[in-house]
Amino acid sequence: GENPHQEGYFYGNMEAMFDKLQGKELSYNNLLDVDAAVNLMNEFVGEKPTFAILKHNNACGVAQRDTVQKAYLDALAGDPVSAFGGILISNSEIDKDTADEIHKLFCEVVIAPSFSKEAKEVLSTKKNLILLKQKKTTLPSKQIRTCLNGTLVQDKDNITDTKEHLTYVTKEKPSDSEIEDLLFASKISKHTKSNTIVLAKNKQLCASGTGQTSRIDAL
Repeated sequence: GENPHQEGYFYGNMEAMFDKLQGKELSYNNLLDVDAAVNLMNEFVGEKPTFAILKHNNACGVAQRDTVQKAYLDALAGDPVSAFGGILISNSEIDKDTADEIHKLFCEVVIAPSFSKEAKEVLSTKKNLILLKQKKTTLPSKQIRTCLNGTLVQDKDNITDTKEHLTYVTKEKPSDSEIEDLLFASKISKHTKSNTIVLAKNKQLCASGTGQTSRIDAL
């Protein structure tokens, strides 16, 4: 459970989603963070190497680059303090160069579609570090949680903003690169809890948090 005095259970099929390559048992909080990480990274499936770092179910670092190592380093640069003890996830194979960088950080879980042999050797020296090789699977279409003396159920938000969704309400239209950054920020905003502020530039999360209004910016 979330605290030592709470029992916790997971009802599902983890083996259908992941091959657990190493590490300790996943805790209640680990599972919530892994769920948040997987749902965020689903927005970037099939795109250039993208890396995200999450803490308390929210992204504290995200970047998209030409290599997974560069994506990781720029994701970490977004907030290296909050990244401590976080959950790391990539949409691309983690290679040795990336593993060497990850090895410098204390983190709980690393998730990727694959790990090179050399990367696994590097990360295997951290015995408690959980490595999850993610499989292709379909996530539930409904979201369910307890509420009062009953249950709340809603359809999952399966819409991802694209350029076609945008309208221009100002005389000056954004450039192509600004639109790309806005769409990048929108994907992160979708998966940031509560009312959201997301600042992004050059497909890198610069800052995010919760506020009284929802807002995304391309700097």
